[in-house]
Amino acid sequence: MTQSSQRPHRNFYGRLKGKALKQSQRRYLEEDLGSLSPGPVSWEDNPERTVLDTEALFGGRPVWLEIGFGGGEHMVHQAAQNPDVGIIGAEPYINGVAMLLGKIRRAQVDNVAVHPGDARDLMDVLPAQSVDRAFLLYPDPWPKSRHHRRRFVTAEHLEPLACCLRPGSIFRVATDIEDYVRQTLEQVPRCGFEWLAEHPQDWRTPWDDWISTRYEQKAIREGRRPHYLTFRRT
Repeated sequence: MTQSSQRPHRNFYGRLKGKALKQSQRRYLEEDLGSLSPGPVSWEDNPERTVLDTEALFGGRPVWLEIGFGGGEHMVHQAAQNPDVGIIGAEPYINGVAMLLGKIRRAQVDNVAVHPGDARDLMDVLPAQSVDRAFLLYPDPWPKSRHHRRRFVTAEHLEPLACCLRPGSIFRVATDIEDYVRQTLEQVPRCGFEWLAEHPQDWRTPWDDWISTRYEQKAIREGRRPHYLTFRRT
């Protein structure tokens, strides 16, 4: 089964690489990344956009997706706490990928897959309605008004995400940027999601299985309030 083989024009904004990697991190990339691939995702490796076999990838376990996993704290935490699911993470920032691989080694979790690239390319080849839960945690805020269209919470990203998610599945968004909250609450429901909050505590209180990330800790130190938004795919 294939999807469209016509590559769309996609601008990419943000960093792909930061400071020089440590020797151990280079070793993680060389030794571990290939075996943790979810399959052929890139346009070069999969020009026909053949969908991934997620059933084979995780042995029929439910599939979760983390979009932009940063340093990998949350992804590895969820994998360790939920061995009955498989988690795919997408992150183009190679330093973050290397950090995640080190955490995977130390935690010895085996229910993860890693795409070191654009989440849009990954969503191209995920089967329709194959994902049971998705996470968007402290995404790049793009604070300038003229850059808001670069945020993940736009139709360009949300519509393919909605296609990947099963009806009734959960989509979690965490951010410390109030304007990002506003845009999220405007755009996500337009793309097939329902916001589940009934009281202020529902978005002020972390999820029961939450682990605070380094991005969140920085936000708190700098006096910004985290928001925890939960949506359900309709």
